[in-house]
Parts: sequence; C-alpha cells; structure tokens
Amino acid sequence: MSEDLLARITESIVGGEPESVVALTRKALESGLQPLEIINQGLVAGMNIAGERFTRGEFFLPHLLIAAKGMQGAMELLEPELGARQQVHEAVGTVVIGTVLGDIHEIGKSLVGTMLSANGFKVYDLGVDVPKEDFVARVKETGADLLGLSALLTTTMIGQREVIEAIVQAGIRDQVKVIVGGAPVSQAWADEIGADAYAANAMDAVEVARRVLM
Repeated sequence: MSEDLLARITESIVGGEPESVVALTRKALESGLQPLEIINQGLVAGMNIAGERFTRGEFFLPHLLIAAKGMQGAMELLEPELGARQQVHEAVGTVVIGTVLGDIHEIGKSLVGTMLSANGFKVYDLGVDVPKEDFVARVKETGADLLGLSALLTTTMIGQREVIEAIVQAGIRDQVKVIVGGAPVSQAWADEIGADAYAANAMDAVEVARRVLM
C-alpha cells in the first residue's frame, strides 16, 4: 500500500497533475508514511524523472513548471509535519537565489529554486528586483554555501557583477560560491565577472551546484 502511494505520487509529478500530487501526499501522511519518505521516494523521484526528460528534450519548460507546482503544494503539507515530528530533511547545501535589481523575471529563477530544493538543497528565494545589499545580508544571515544570481535582460546583467563586488567588499567572498544564469548570460560572462560557475537551465543548475560544493 505504502509503495503504491509513493509510486502514484511520483507518477502524478511526472504526469503534470499537481492536485493529485497534493491529494496523494495527504493520503500518504494519513496512512502513516513518514514525511521524509514521501519527499525522497515520492516527490524527489518524480522531479528527477521530469528533469531527466527535460534534459533529453522530451519535456519542455511548461512540463517542469507544472511538476514544480505539484512539488511545492505537497511541501506545504509536509514541512509542518517535519517540524512537528522533529524530522530533519538534511540539506546538501544552503542556497540564496534571486533575480538582480531592475529585473522582474520570475519563472526561470523560481524553477531553479524548486529543482535545487527537490535535490536536497535548502533554498532561500529572495524573489525579483533584489538589491545587492539584500543578497549580502541574506548570505550573512543564512551562512549560505551558494549564491544564485539570475538576469534575463542584457541591461540588468551588470547587476550580477555588482552583487559579486558587494560580497567581496563585505568580506564574505571566500565563504560562498556564486552561480549566474539567465537568457543573455554565458560562461564567458561568468568568467569576466568572477563568478564560480554558469548554469544554462534548472537541471544544469543542480549539477553545477553539486560540482562547485565538492
């Protein structure tokens, strides 16, 4: 019964059925399954399959966004249960992400955050149009290992450089790895501004994040 529920959660994530994901997650909790078991064997398994299909060109951005919606809805149910049962979802690393000042593009950045969260990272998403001071403050507050900077406009790319300069001035550059991404961003730009890595898409971001923390 429990294995069937977990398999159905995975299938619903992959199948793009967010309402079903939430309903099955609730049913799994009611049946006595542990939150960590539901996360690891149901939700993460589904997001990984969706991500692999995206990488192979079988899924496109809308598929990933719907899968992510199911994951997020289920986590809203599971996070209070994790706290109540004093279970810890051990993090691979801690990430602060956001879209830089002057840029209000949300979708790609949010998808990166969801994929990182699904793969075991603790994610603090600052949203869009984020001043450099806010990135510095949150990295200090959380002790983040990683800082993800998104820019979707050529006119706001300079904001990524300014954030890196700000964390250097704050004396915390050696404490945090910086990953940059966004439509106009490239590896050459990452190298030019002193970022540690460039990620082309949400799945790439997961692999890059793991690599830079090794």
